[in-house]
Formats: sequence, C-alpha cells, structure tokens
Amino acid sequence: MKVIIIAGGPASELPDFSIWPEDTFIGVDAGTIALLDKGIVPSSAVGDFDSVSPEQFARIKRVFPDLQPASPDKDETDTEMALAEAMAYDPEIVIITGVTGGRLDHYMSALHAIYGFHLKYPGTQFFLINKQNRIRFLEAGSHEILRNSRYRYISFYPFAEEIKGFSLTGFKYEVADETISFGSTRFISNELEHAGVVSFIEGNCIMIESADE
Repeated sequence: MKVIIIAGGPASELPDFSIWPEDTFIGVDAGTIALLDKGIVPSSAVGDFDSVSPEQFARIKRVFPDLQPASPDKDETDTEMALAEAMAYDPEIVIITGVTGGRLDHYMSALHAIYGFHLKYPGTQFFLINKQNRIRFLEAGSHEILRNSRYRYISFYPFAEEIKGFSLTGFKYEVADETISFGSTRFISNELEHAGVVSFIEGNCIMIESADE
C-alpha cells in the first residue's frame, strides 16, 4: 500500500504524477487543485485551505461536499494532518511532495513532521520527493540501497544527533566505522554503481538522492 501526499507547493517542483498510476492520493490545501488539474481525484483532502481562492475551494467542495476546513489556528500543520490521514490506510510507503518549494519554514516544518512520523511508525517508509530529489530517513541498523538511474548522487547527514559506527560498502567512496558529527558536510555527493549497504549503530540519518539537473 502506497499513499501519495500532494501539498500546495509550486507546480514547478512537483514530480510527474503518472509514476503512481494505482496509488492512493491525499490532497493538502492547494495540492488538491494540482491533483484535480491532472484529472486525479484524491481519496481525501485536508487542510485549512487558506491557499486556494473561493472559486477553487468551491471546486474542491463539489468533489468533497462534506469537507470542513481545519481552523487556521490549529496546533498541527496541514502536512501533519495529511500524514495522520495517510496512516489510516496502514501504508508500507508514504510519499510527500509539494513541500520543498516556496517558503523554507514550510519545508523545514514538513521535514520535521516526516521525521516524527518516521520514528512513530517504524514499519512505514517515508519519502519526501520533488522533481530533482528524494529524501528519506534511516534508523540505526543496516540498509541495502539499490542504484536508481534517476538519482546519481547520494548524500548522508545526521539528523538531530551525531551518527556513530557509520559504514558504506558498494559505494564509490567507502568508509568504515565513522562518526558523523551534527553539522558535518563530509558525506555529500557519493555515488552507487549497482547496490550498496549503509549501516550505523547509533543516531538517525537523512539520506538525499539527487539528479544533476
């Protein structure tokens, strides 16, 4: 089960929705309009809808007549609401897009929200995707990473704390039993020939796969 969350970021950053032909979509605020414009009717729509015009909201209401916008003064963000909605489907994978363009505070908020759900739901993989990048969190342990021809470069950063016992095998630049301190940029732009293994014994790692566009 895969759930795709489309938020209301700039259309220029959104990936091609056709790569998910059989999956479940959730629209977040103006992201709902982005889906409808592509002929995709999401399973649900969430948010306070402060980023859509009255005409656009009327269009959304025609699809979801019982929809009630969330209060703009709510404690959780629209993205957090969408993540909670996604977990009701008991998904194996959740993909979030439409959050990396525009305001950087919205991007950072989404990244931290995804991290929180990653910790709370260890059986689900969470990916943040735009046209050029794919981001995910890795917990301590061993992870096999397969080469994806779309993403040539792979970078690793600690998130929230340092990483201990960090090793890379099968990568262009291999390392063994390293410590990555928070703020380090040493492990940027590695490459993968076919398949590799990322392992570490302590900490949380953010892995960014990027296309050189």
